Amino acid sequence: MEFKADIMDSEALKRCLIRMSHQILEHNGGTEGLCLVGIKTRGVPLAEMLRDNILSIEGKEVPVGTLDITLHRDDLSEMESVPDVSDSDIPFDVTGKTIVLVDDVIYTGRTARAAIDCLLKKGRPAYIQLAAVIDRGHRELPIRPDFVGKNIPTSREELISVRVQSLDGETGVKLFKK
Repeated sequence: MEFKADIMDSEALKRCLIRMSHQILEHNGGTEGLCLVGIKTRGVPLAEMLRDNILSIEGKEVPVGTLDITLHRDDLSEMESVPDVSDSDIPFDVTGKTIVLVDDVIYTGRTARAAIDCLLKKGRPAYIQLAAVIDRGHRELPIRPDFVGKNIPTSREELISVRVQSLDGETGVKLFKK
């Protein structure tokens, strides 16, 4: 991969997540029944950052869970190696709750579809909403995020990488050419 551009530095990503936190609160009328579920891998720390923002804005903690969608992907047969499967951890009952699925980048919509399938096996939420830091277009399924940090039109030969300190040693968003 060839580096093309920095899309957001750490401060811009922080502002983006604060704005998304406000949008989530406004759309849902506060925190009542609200839960965040991060899609592994980068959706998890992003969901935790949104939770921290919501706590500082509202003074109320919202539960956070993690979802591993590996076995719900529709491209398992195309993978060359055995996928690394880790457990989902949703320490609350999703039934009747407003669940905000959190992911770093929405592209084809297939990850979001797999996450919804996986989540519905855990119960029946009242609402499922989707938050993505970056929407890069190229949808293959009729799925649209409710909360978007930034729309970045890309070609299929490009890749967007959301970087988080805990996993990547840096924070920001970068654009690469495949």
